[in-house]
Amino acid sequence: MRGKRLSSMGLTGLIWLLSACAPVAPWERGTLAKPQMALEPNPAQRSLRVHAYRSRESAAGWGEATGPGAGAGCGCY
Repeated sequence: MRGKRLSSMGLTGLIWLLSACAPVAPWERGTLAKPQMALEPNPAQRSLRVHAYRSRESAAGWGEATGPGAGAGCGCY
């Protein structure tokens, strides 16, 4: 019974994900290419925030450009 439920949930999730895909017409691509439509409008600012957070929290472990155990880890700002 549990296997059937998990497989039906997986199938429902797959159908839900595939239904979200839609072709974009060529004249709509200009609208979608605007900076405000980006998932991360300012990647440099996000990178700086992530770096500052990870340098304060050594529990985060591996950073984008840092190795394990980098940063103070005291949690201070």
